[in-house]
Amino acid sequence: MPLKKAVYPGSFDPITYGHIDIIERGLKVFDTVIVAVARNSEKNALFNVEERIALIREVLGDNSRAKVDTFDGLLVDYVRKQGATVIIRGLRAVSDFEYEFQLAQMNRSITQEVETLFMMTSVPYSYLSSSIVKEVSSLNGPIDGLVPPLVKKALDAKFNRS
Repeated sequence: MPLKKAVYPGSFDPITYGHIDIIERGLKVFDTVIVAVARNSEKNALFNVEERIALIREVLGDNSRAKVDTFDGLLVDYVRKQGATVIIRGLRAVSDFEYEFQLAQMNRSITQEVETLFMMTSVPYSYLSSSIVKEVSSLNGPIDGLVPPLVKKALDAKFNRS
């Protein structure tokens, strides 16, 4: 039986416990989950791509089933090149669904070989986003429990706190 691969794309700026929750749950369904950091994100990134990849790798440790990579261009092209058949997307609220539904439909119109799997976030992370974490951190607010300690340390460094 062939190994099942899924791609979990995003900006991961920075990775949060919500992202980690989706990755860990994805690994219960798939043999391999590729965490794919988008290079051409339209968002204003706090961490450059290399910093995000390093943080994700450190957070995931030596889990051989969770891979970290980067991509640009069409996501479905990247997914096919990786030999994957599924895109994992996390949903927090109904507002996420509308946007994600449009993306999934567009991807499906490009290729029928790739499916999108929506995973609802676990309740403790239903409000959590990288944007909120960055904003709270920039104002020196508490982010313990939202991101791993090494990510908190990286945020403190970005905002010139020791």
